Amino acid sequence: MDYGMIVSTTADWPIVGQIAWVFGQIMNAIYNFLNLFGIQNIGICIILFTIIVYTLMIPLTVKQQKFSKMQSVMMPEIQKLQKKYEGKRDQASMLKMQEEQRLIYEKYGSSPVGGCLPLLIQMPILFALYPVIQEVPRYVAGIRDIYMPLVNHIMETPGYQKVLEAIGSASPVFMSPSKYDYTQASTLVRVLYKFQDSTWDTLLDKLPSLDTAVVNQATETMSHLNSFLGINIGEAPMTMLMQALENFSVMGIVLAVIIPIMAGLSQFISVKLSPQPSSNTDMADNPMANSMKTMTYVMPLFSVFMGFSLPAGLGLYWAVSALVRCVQQVLINKYLSKKTVEDLIEENRKKAAKKREKHGVPAQEINRMATANTKNVVEKKVEVSQKEKEEKLEKAKQTGNTAKPGSLAAKANLVSRYNNAQDRAKVKGESKE
Repeated sequence: MDYGMIVSTTADWPIVGQIAWVFGQIMNAIYNFLNLFGIQNIGICIILFTIIVYTLMIPLTVKQQKFSKMQSVMMPEIQKLQKKYEGKRDQASMLKMQEEQRLIYEKYGSSPVGGCLPLLIQMPILFALYPVIQEVPRYVAGIRDIYMPLVNHIMETPGYQKVLEAIGSASPVFMSPSKYDYTQASTLVRVLYKFQDSTWDTLLDKLPSLDTAVVNQATETMSHLNSFLGINIGEAPMTMLMQALENFSVMGIVLAVIIPIMAGLSQFISVKLSPQPSSNTDMADNPMANSMKTMTYVMPLFSVFMGFSLPAGLGLYWAVSALVRCVQQVLINKYLSKKTVEDLIEENRKKAAKKREKHGVPAQEINRMATANTKNVVEKKVEVSQKEKEEKLEKAKQTGNTAKPGSLAAKANLVSRYNNAQDRAKVKGESKE
């Protein structure tokens, strides 16, 4: 599978590309700041970049996990409601179930999209991280400038375009000439940044007229920038592992596997630290529980596999991001342990009251929602008043009665009226007898 192409093209997606540009500015600022102290290392830049970005995402993470804690209380009631209407697919029943489910969410000051929204916001952010890590010269001017003397020299060499297109189409670059313009210096910089040791040998073989001094200067500088604890983060660990096995180098084997193993291990710890669904609910009926159980083992294995397949820089990012999430999760768990479900409900209701106030909801209704007693919510004894429930269900019934002719609701009403007429006729017949 062409993973390199997938990572590269995400920077060109709408919204994701704009977020990637912002992240690129952060990465560029980090590189320039470290350069002031004579530190030139892409590995350190990736670590600091990852810490900063995931720190900025803490509010979204907290919001999502607050919803997860609330859902552990709401889920039994929702499952009970689903069993109540199990097998009922007529329009009236569906409307009643939707209305009763809405009442449950309203009771807890939450909404069905409360947990999805933070995830939806995080998705483009996570997608935008990869091109910044994978294509550093595209965003960091200082690294791009290192390649420019070599790029200019290559572009002055006759026949360079066909040679670079052939090399760039294959592993480890995966930049098809049909999607990238090889007459542009910016494209060549991105291509050269993905070169590994064997790729440089191929380039010199195909273009023997290149000045080896210019090539060596660029490769030596980038080797220094990509060296992190003795690991070349520009190389794929699998390539390093194969070379170490051929040379019978124990240290080479250790350096090749350390980043993928760390990525998988830290991912496993991060998932285990995440809030787990309540054990009181039936595992077979709890999609969240099943999903969490699957992620516990699938995600770490996936991280190990990708860590071997892609350049070590991405593996380093995965390992660091998982470690950062572990630290954050410990702090978030400590923070949420001090908050009861009752506290979370009160917070949700206050926020909902502010939103209603902005939309012109009467103050009396806002006060009723804000001052509602939630003392016994944890014990699951809070119930919507029977009068309020009847009003809501009557509203749902009226909605069905005013349905447009030919709609499902109108057809359901015809069936309902027919059944009622049959029942009345039967009762009338029995009374005569």
